[in-house]
Amino acid sequence: MNMSTRSVVLVHGGFVDGAGWKGVYDALTADGFSVSVVQNPTFSLAGDDVATRQILDRQTEPAVLVGHSYGGAVISEAGTHPNVAALVYVAAFGPDAGESVNTLIAGFPAEGPQPPILPPDGGFLFLDREKFAAAFAADVPAADAAFMADAQVPWGLEALGGAVTEPAWRTKPSWYLIAADDHMIPPSAQASMAERMGATVVESPGSHAVYVSQPGAVAEVIKRAAG
Repeated sequence: MNMSTRSVVLVHGGFVDGAGWKGVYDALTADGFSVSVVQNPTFSLAGDDVATRQILDRQTEPAVLVGHSYGGAVISEAGTHPNVAALVYVAAFGPDAGESVNTLIAGFPAEGPQPPILPPDGGFLFLDREKFAAAFAADVPAADAAFMADAQVPWGLEALGGAVTEPAWRTKPSWYLIAADDHMIPPSAQASMAERMGATVVESPGSHAVYVSQPGAVAEVIKRAAG
């Protein structure tokens, strides 16, 4: 299939919305890709699965399904959709059957930087605003990182606790971009998840917000998956 006719569906992670994909969107559409961005609510994994499948239903040809961070759990669940040709994980969680973001986090290294997650508030999580930039977006311009901190989307505890039923990466070809300077998901944990899923691995300098700070590098991995 001609790569320029492939469609791409982008799924954001926790604490953010789909607007962060703008740089990746611009890079892909400039190369002739049809790109859709899922505005998944991040209240629950089941709800985000429905939101993603709704966009996948609208694709007229096989799509590359891309997930950042918690979006990796979403694409692992929704990626069994027949319109998905390949998966791309961007500094993302890659749960196996029965696993959730919570169970994966429990296995992360205790040493090193820890995400500045505040205590739950009404069933939702936020990051400490003052520590957001350093943890999530250290290589994003300061003004943009401040905006991201103030525009946080509440991340539902049900989303973190939602267990994947049939992980798409077991049957679909997968790629994984490791963000080498990530302070939210340790790069070593990213590498372990990528190895377990048998993904083609690319490593890039970048914070957890590598999709914002390095959109070209992310777009290149997606193009490779599309090819």
